Amino acid sequence: METKPHILIVEAPFYKKIVDELVLGATEVLTEANVTYERLAVPGAFEIPAVVAMAVRSMDFFAGRRRYDGYVTLGCVIRGETSHYDYVCSESARKLQDLACQHALALGYGILTCENEEQAWARASRAGKNKGADVAGACLAMLDVKRQFHLFPR
Repeated sequence: METKPHILIVEAPFYKKIVDELVLGATEVLTEANVTYERLAVPGAFEIPAVVAMAVRSMDFFAGRRRYDGYVTLGCVIRGETSHYDYVCSESARKLQDLACQHALALGYGILTCENEEQAWARASRAGKNKGADVAGACLAMLDVKRQFHLFPR
């Protein structure tokens, strides 16, 4: 019997319309794959890794196992006039990768890092690059890898 995965979407709606479009792309893929998901909004992209870490450490269980089987992280950081952009981009990416490796997480990384809003829309748009869908697909692909290593129930 195959276990139905349960995914946590962590979204940082600082650029709300862009992130809403990413979420639509992601949820379409997850719905089509017949997985369940929950959404959780956080203040910004910098906070996404902390929330994933909290969820991993959570003792909440779902159907006899950890509550979440995979994570989809969605946000957008657009370069401004200061170096704040560089810190948010590099630290959020680094910490999410650290968490994924340390805990063998199925994680889709979808924090757009763009020079301007036009670039962000080109990547977020479901009629464009549809990165929300790509990120959800990456999370599901990593769940398949975890199955191959017997780290996720069949």
